[in-house]
Amino acid sequence: MSSGFHASIDRRTALKRFGGGLGSLGLISALEAAGGLGGGIHFPPRAKRVIHLFMNGGPFGPDFFDPKPDLAKYQGQRPEGADLRTERPTGGLMAAPFAYGHHGKSGLPVSELLPLTARHADELCVLNSCYTDNPNHGPALFLMNNGAMTPKVPSLGAWMSYGLGSENRNLPSYLVLCPGRPVRFSELWHSAFLPPQHQGVYINHSKLEPGSMIPWLSHPEPDAPAQRRQLDLAAALNREHLAARGGADAMLEGRIEAMETAYRMQFEASGAFDLTKEPEAIREAYGTGHFANGCLLARRLSERGVRFVQVYYGNGQPWDTHSKHDEQTRKLAADIDRPIAVLLEDLKQRGLLEDTLVIWGGEFGRTPVTENGNGRDHNPHGFTMWMAGGGVRGGMSYGSTDEFGFKAVEKRMHVHDLHATILHLLGIDHERLTFRHAGRDFRLTDVHGRVAREILA
Repeated sequence: MSSGFHASIDRRTALKRFGGGLGSLGLISALEAAGGLGGGIHFPPRAKRVIHLFMNGGPFGPDFFDPKPDLAKYQGQRPEGADLRTERPTGGLMAAPFAYGHHGKSGLPVSELLPLTARHADELCVLNSCYTDNPNHGPALFLMNNGAMTPKVPSLGAWMSYGLGSENRNLPSYLVLCPGRPVRFSELWHSAFLPPQHQGVYINHSKLEPGSMIPWLSHPEPDAPAQRRQLDLAAALNREHLAARGGADAMLEGRIEAMETAYRMQFEASGAFDLTKEPEAIREAYGTGHFANGCLLARRLSERGVRFVQVYYGNGQPWDTHSKHDEQTRKLAADIDRPIAVLLEDLKQRGLLEDTLVIWGGEFGRTPVTENGNGRDHNPHGFTMWMAGGGVRGGMSYGSTDEFGFKAVEKRMHVHDLHATILHLLGIDHERLTFRHAGRDFRLTDVHGRVAREILA
């Protein structure tokens, strides 16, 4: 496995090469000089940042972008093509009852569930042939977010932060918006063995006041100069402690950087997370639900230079429709349609969509066969995602599933291929973005991954 990417220089080497810059600011300068932060690209990027709209639980592609009329034709039957392994016992085929139309100049098929998103059909690159390796939420979530089915490896956002650095020193390069307390999800955005400052910063945006989303955002007592002196003193003590122990402790270095980032965030984050600063018309356009607020926050953070923003739909698996699938799907679709449509329009009007890659999808799909009467089980064999902006071709469907929407059959796109394509759009060769750990070179795509060049604009 190649370790040729210059951003894969380890921190110990950078510290030795660039001397005593052991405090966070000196360390950043050393790593920048080594090519480890910012500008760590292999070819001109098409995208500078990513907004990942994560539908945790797994949507059913034929409900939205992958029409399958044979589901109605053979409803109740279980032909050979529908006899694939799933997590739970299932029955016969179940029709997707939502009507389709052809939208935009491209004529892209979009279901009636997303009438507002359909107006942006010519911006969407629909990936109808995605597949993954496991029908269980845990492993599938890890593979989609971290590139492996087991924990303790870096997430996609952490790899992005490590490879590209930040466009704004006053905000983290990787932010995760997830309402509630995400006890089950936290490992999906961690940095593992990458330097700790690349871990995703979790934001609970259930309450919209900046001070509620980010605890201790403002210091109750000293003014900014006094805080700066306190932080400098703590950094000096930490540098002394670090030097006495050989000058290499990734966890301590990460804490030093975290304190610096926290200090700078007091002055930047208050504005970035304050939705009251948006015109009332914009706020009304997005809506008021947690996902709507997440989409608006994602736009505000992206335009301020945050590299990777994940917006989780809910805390848990709200798209995990094992029962009452049609009823739940209609409600979920109504909740995401307006915010997504307005987000795409907002980015486009501000000139951000051309270099912001927007991604939609879950960890897998759902079965075309029934569970619990009107439910659908987990389906890793074939599912739908889409991308928009950021250098992808709009108004197209890439790949296809079988006649029932069960299995990817044409131009199959594994999760590793998806990750390789995302990194390519950011100007990174996925085979060269590596980090040496435990005696081997690790990368997001392990030893796999093919860039889907057919979808590049």
